Amino acid sequence: MRFISRILLSLTVIGLISLASCKSLGNKGNDTSSVTGWEYNNPDFGGFEYKSGYEQETGPGLVFVEGGTFIMGRVEQDVMYEWNNVPRRVTIPSFYMDETEVTNANYREYLYWINRVYSDYPEVYRKALPDTLVWRRPLGYNEPLVENYLRHPAYADYPVVGVSWIQANNFCAWRTNRVNELILMDEGVLEFDPSQQGENNFDTEAYLLGQYEGITGKSPMEDLDPNKDTRRVRWDDGMLLPKYRLPTEAEWEYAAFALIGNSYDERMTDRKIYPWNGHIVRNPDKNNRGAMMANFVRGNGDMMGMAGDLNDGGDITVDVRSFWPNDYGLYCMAGNVNEWVADVYRPLSFEDLDEFSPFRGNEFKTKVLDEEGYVAEKDSLGHIRYRLETDKDILNRQNYRTSDNRNFLDGDSKSNIVTGDSWNDVKSNSETMYAGTPNSSMGSLVTDRSRVYKGGSWRDRAYWLSPGTRRFLDERESRDDLGFRCAMTRVGSPVKYKK
Repeated sequence: MRFISRILLSLTVIGLISLASCKSLGNKGNDTSSVTGWEYNNPDFGGFEYKSGYEQETGPGLVFVEGGTFIMGRVEQDVMYEWNNVPRRVTIPSFYMDETEVTNANYREYLYWINRVYSDYPEVYRKALPDTLVWRRPLGYNEPLVENYLRHPAYADYPVVGVSWIQANNFCAWRTNRVNELILMDEGVLEFDPSQQGENNFDTEAYLLGQYEGITGKSPMEDLDPNKDTRRVRWDDGMLLPKYRLPTEAEWEYAAFALIGNSYDERMTDRKIYPWNGHIVRNPDKNNRGAMMANFVRGNGDMMGMAGDLNDGGDITVDVRSFWPNDYGLYCMAGNVNEWVADVYRPLSFEDLDEFSPFRGNEFKTKVLDEEGYVAEKDSLGHIRYRLETDKDILNRQNYRTSDNRNFLDGDSKSNIVTGDSWNDVKSNSETMYAGTPNSSMGSLVTDRSRVYKGGSWRDRAYWLSPGTRRFLDERESRDDLGFRCAMTRVGSPVKYKK
């Protein structure tokens, strides 16, 4: 028996040694590298960090929009005879979209932050202010709206208007930083710093590049590097969210149609003219039959119907959660206010755009570097500085040939009235065809600053409520029927899993 016990003990020891060897050199599970056998997330093995099973959190105010293929473009008669949106099939990756249009209260929160943090830079606040004079009309009395619409609490949940495309993009950048700052505060990495002033304010990129310190919280990130104790959050931790931004035209149109409610086993049962089913703008449901589905102009001089039975309940804009959401849960994707999208307008974009995630407006940039090759110091407002890529930067590129692609396949030598052999000639020809510079000898209403807006508004007829319609405006201009909502890129799987 004693001999047998010794044999069993020897076998047990050998088995434990074998298991230990397998754990060190094998590739089982997510805790061990399949190429080196070294353990992840272990200071005794160097501390390389690896995370599996990442699922993106939904940012404040956003709704998940599962992507897919759809026919982008006009789905009813082109009564304007513009022929600028012929239907074509494209695929949209999954993304996130604001549930509602950005409200006056949302935008005033932005203005308040700017006024508090950039008190030494009053021009920043002035540039961010919406143009309240957009309400004025030569033969209409709208002064009460000029004075009250932005700031009076009666309009707090109405969509902000008088905002240019440039201002909308700046709001998106600000929102990104505030959301990510709060994430780090909630995780205990940073504490709230009420003394942020000027360039000393939280900027996501500046923080990731080590150009913002802030006040260290009670739970700083543990550094698994055996030679260090704590560290700042990195992008590969997956803690911070991607940027808030304007949706592309294709994303906006896809989200507005919300065909997810009209499909079965990858077959679409019905196309749509509007963000709801049917060819009319009234609710067909028996419990709400005849109710208006959006805020728009029904006919000449009819902005809201007759007293006692107002058809859409809005003389101008309405609360952003009015009417019924579409099948993605998005409100007012038709009517109320038109909405800026990211794209540069071209009449024939439908002939040129990619089949996957189509977008016109790419201007590829790179971070400004100092003489030693490091990222240059942030600017006076606390933002990382960028510049357009040069020909030298992209000398051996095959997938794109220039940093500014707003005119790609539209203002180049293949489509221009003036031909050129070199890429420099092509760039010059684009400036001639589209009035992108003050020295241009020829002019056009379509320029490199023309941005698309969509959706129809309280000033528009039903035709413009179709997501397939499109119009444009200079990115520096604004209107009393034009607002915006934000979007966010979905990273990883296009399918949203529940934890």
